[in-house]
Amino acid sequence: MKETKDYKPESLMMSHGYKPELSEGAIKQPIFMTSTFVFKSAEEGKAFFEVAYGLREKEADENLGLIYSRINNPNLEIVENRLSLWGNCDDSAIFESGMSAITTVLLEFLKPGDLLLYSSPNYGGTDHFIHHFLDKIGVNTVCFDAKDSKDEVIEKIKQTGKADKLTHIFVETPANPTNALIDIAMCKEIANEFSATNDENVIFTVDNTYMGPIWSNPMELGADLVVYSATKYIGGHSDLIAGAVLANQELMIRVKTLRTFLGNMANPHTCWLLSRSLETLMIRMEKQQSNAIEVANFLSTHPKVKELFYLGNLDKNSKTYEIYKKQYNSPGAMISFEVKGGEKEAFTFLNNLKVIKLAVSLGSTESLAQHPASMTHIGLAPEDKVKFGISPSLVRLSVGVENAQDLIEEIGLALDAI
Repeated sequence: MKETKDYKPESLMMSHGYKPELSEGAIKQPIFMTSTFVFKSAEEGKAFFEVAYGLREKEADENLGLIYSRINNPNLEIVENRLSLWGNCDDSAIFESGMSAITTVLLEFLKPGDLLLYSSPNYGGTDHFIHHFLDKIGVNTVCFDAKDSKDEVIEKIKQTGKADKLTHIFVETPANPTNALIDIAMCKEIANEFSATNDENVIFTVDNTYMGPIWSNPMELGADLVVYSATKYIGGHSDLIAGAVLANQELMIRVKTLRTFLGNMANPHTCWLLSRSLETLMIRMEKQQSNAIEVANFLSTHPKVKELFYLGNLDKNSKTYEIYKKQYNSPGAMISFEVKGGEKEAFTFLNNLKVIKLAVSLGSTESLAQHPASMTHIGLAPEDKVKFGISPSLVRLSVGVENAQDLIEEIGLALDAI
């Protein structure tokens, strides 16, 4: 028989990391709603705490013992084990939200005086944390965008006068909400160059929320850590809030240690829901992608659409297309487009949707539409909105699993109302 380790992740999502014999033979894991766990002996309790607090390394066949649900919980461990399979990585950590995952990473790997290089545009919450919190604690920042070449990015770093303090690179690609692509391999090259001359290695993090773990694996392209809003494709049902970090063992120990003392790990019920969602992750995302391709093809020729931003409709002679083919195995299910007109016309379109819901978030079974300039990215400075193409006429669409022709008909009627 085939060894279990040889099966694909989608075949292991229903069973990996769970032993039914430990839970009365239940085919599905129970929800372990407990705050604390009973030790078999005082010696066992001591051994568990030694490992949990890093006083000694785990032995080869030793697991982190169950102590207290702020440290670990069976539901937490199971979903982390399963998500790690999708990321093909040593370990993962589940958080109460995508922002708690992102902020924990930035807090762990940055200190006052360090320089952070980050890409723009990015999620509004990330942008706010970088500008309004990291600045407050003395972390220096410099941004770049998809138009910048490697040499231009390096020059921006040097112009800060703090190139020797560069310790972290954080990129979101595809960018929210424009689908702009950052070259992950280029960023890794920059990290390596500055790691060779600086006192500390430059840690490289990629926010892969827009593509989820099915359509891209940034660690294979050089990322040290990958972060997700697990609320989105990983959760996929608009019924939970969660975040995730994936990395190798060395970095994950640091992330999980800080998580323990910040106390921002996901609760057992959320982890149980995530495990449920991982079982259907591939089939959901495959359906969303096929729907999005049909919707994008419809939008690409519609007279009321000024410009379409979808990875499946890129110019095949462009540098962006080269990056796309290198980084992704699918165009995904996120579409942005500008209607002809401005905010009034964009609002008219949104207000005439029925099956597609007017709401923020993305990656769920239902299709969602929103207006980035006045909603998720309202906090950006006006000049940045212009720079990054977040115009008053821009609409962002997250395509769900509904019937594609129904979605197209509804979008067509909403565009006709403009």
